[in-house]
Amino acid sequence: MDKKKFPQGFVWGAATASYQIEGAWNEDGKGESIWDRFSHTPGNVQDGDTGDAACDHYHRWAEDLELIKKLGVNAYRFSIAWPRILPNGRGQANQPGLDFYSKLVEGLLQLNIEPYITLYHWDLPQALQDEGGWTSRSVVNAFIEYADIVSRTLGDRVKNWITLNEPWVSAFVGYEHGRHAPGHTDLHEALAASHHLLLSHGLAVPVIRRNCSNANVGITLNLTPQVPASPSVADRDAANWVDGYINRYFLDPLVGRGYPQDMVNAYGDELAFVQAGDLNVISTPLDFIG
Repeated sequence: MDKKKFPQGFVWGAATASYQIEGAWNEDGKGESIWDRFSHTPGNVQDGDTGDAACDHYHRWAEDLELIKKLGVNAYRFSIAWPRILPNGRGQANQPGLDFYSKLVEGLLQLNIEPYITLYHWDLPQALQDEGGWTSRSVVNAFIEYADIVSRTLGDRVKNWITLNEPWVSAFVGYEHGRHAPGHTDLHEALAASHHLLLSHGLAVPVIRRNCSNANVGITLNLTPQVPASPSVADRDAANWVDGYINRYFLDPLVGRGYPQDMVNAYGDELAFVQAGDLNVISTPLDFIG
């Protein structure tokens, strides 16, 4: 290769998700998550695998930080397990859970590794799913309560915040396709879930900024470019539809354009849950899009 240089200040990082690595699924007061329930249900996961132990990061976090340091990266993105902080999704915070993430942040800073926190990487407390999960507007308020607790606890040391990881996956793979927790197959539920996820994001941004004066706040999307298989009208229409379904349906409302009109036309009355003012909240200005 020709000599190439990354721009000054380029951030090299590594990333994980709580359910994928932590284990300790029912220790120290942690509540059940939708992924605990989903993976413990026979037939949902190949070979019956679960995240009960995973990489045992909950117990081996200090070793893991040394491994991250040896990689040579200067940033580490990890997610908070909501049910480790609020076992029932709302109410009294679980102090051992807060202490775990506080130790993790301190350990990263001591190694000069910048922490990047994701508040939601798919492990909704099962207690909230029992109320309807992301299909229920009441879960939005629970997320704001959770975001407030975590950002008040860690906001003095953490400045980089991601509200949600890939809400399309949470909503459509979890509530329409059934391949992820909670394993439902209902388009209306997926549409309601996606809206309430975006609404919770918009409401959480100012809460995080209030608790962390120098916060950089964003959201991570699974953007997937679509290329028509041929120049035919049918293939162009198909690519445009999938672009709307996966990309524009989230990007457009986040930047103040509202839901794409072609998708609104297609979904019609399915979007009756959208209330006045919601789209203004969703388009709260961001510092970045992941």
